[in-house]
Amino acid sequence: MFPAKTPTESSGFHALLKNRRFLMLWSGQIFSQVGDKVFFTFLVAILETYHSPIFQNSMYSILMLAFTLPAIFFGSAAGIFVDRFSKKQILVVSNITRALLILAIPLLPKEFLILLVITFIISTITQFFAPAEQVAIPLLVLPQNLMTANALFTTTMMGALIVGFAIGEPLLSLSRDWGGKYGQEILVASLYFLASAVIQWIPFKENPISLEEIAVHPWHDLKEGLHYLWKNRLVQNAMIQLMTLFGVLAALTVIAIPMAVDIGLKRTQFGFLLAAAGIGMVAGAGVLGHWGDRFHHKPLPLLGFLSMAFVLAVFTFTQELWLSLGLSMLLGVGAALIGVPMQTLIQQQTPEKMRGKVFGFQNNAVNIAVSAPLAITSLLKDQFGLRAVLLCISLLVCGVGVWAWRNTRSVLQDVL
Repeated sequence: MFPAKTPTESSGFHALLKNRRFLMLWSGQIFSQVGDKVFFTFLVAILETYHSPIFQNSMYSILMLAFTLPAIFFGSAAGIFVDRFSKKQILVVSNITRALLILAIPLLPKEFLILLVITFIISTITQFFAPAEQVAIPLLVLPQNLMTANALFTTTMMGALIVGFAIGEPLLSLSRDWGGKYGQEILVASLYFLASAVIQWIPFKENPISLEEIAVHPWHDLKEGLHYLWKNRLVQNAMIQLMTLFGVLAALTVIAIPMAVDIGLKRTQFGFLLAAAGIGMVAGAGVLGHWGDRFHHKPLPLLGFLSMAFVLAVFTFTQELWLSLGLSMLLGVGAALIGVPMQTLIQQQTPEKMRGKVFGFQNNAVNIAVSAPLAITSLLKDQFGLRAVLLCISLLVCGVGVWAWRNTRSVLQDVL
């Protein structure tokens, strides 16, 4: 549930696609998101060419840590930075810098520690890009189009997740065949350069920032952001729901492998379950984007949590492939019913000068929420079994959904 809005004729995908500035930002997102996924595939592909006498047996795990830790360490700090400077320039410079760092990889010694440092820096820069992109959306679209814009961004994000990983290896192989020795690096860098070029031409309408406002006071800004989240229960509730959503999705990526085996797939085919969930999220986001105004009075996140809880509970009793894929799609639809409205609510309820801080905290919190399930889900499965873990997650999801719905209703009654 979120604040009601009156449907307007200027809402929906048709109205949004007339907005050239938003279309350019969306195009930049496509290039950047696909670039992120292809870069991840590229890292895995070139890892075998690097040598490390110390970390030889755990190079992959350490590389993944270098890729994920910046989100935890620098998410909030990046949000403070975004509030102080031009969002457009942050988006442009972050893409150009990532592209140049990738082009530098083949020119540097083939040492694992060097690759580790490059990966850490690129991931750190990404932490500045993510909140700047979220803050840019309300600057480019009308308030009645925020739901549709977030739905389109969510659809693109999930589409890039599915398509990016699927086409990553073939694209890298083609670029190596056609581009020669440095073809792979040129391909990945080109995607970031294209994203930067498109965003550079967007005429942003940003409020001018004085020299006094540019001065960064990290501790004061962190306290200001935390104080705002503590006082604004609607935003606080939305962030908790997003943390729960991404935590559950992270846990599912871990247990998808044994689930795939239970329904007759090979361990290496667990991606079918994740792809089905991604298709469901794309479908759900698409419906919300086009007809979202009709559902403003509905408790969409509650329906989403209950749908996910139902799917997780039924998963424990099914061994049919077709049913499991259908359930995965339903789970994805439920995830969209949570993610799109809650992201929209945060943008609607947060003042422009606070959005960078809030989205920085959000990225930080979501990455922490994702890291914990990735670390403990496999251990819990080995200790208690797959069925027990799925049922516990189902109960947790149901509980969070009901709590958030009741809490949000209480807040809205106080406001009204």
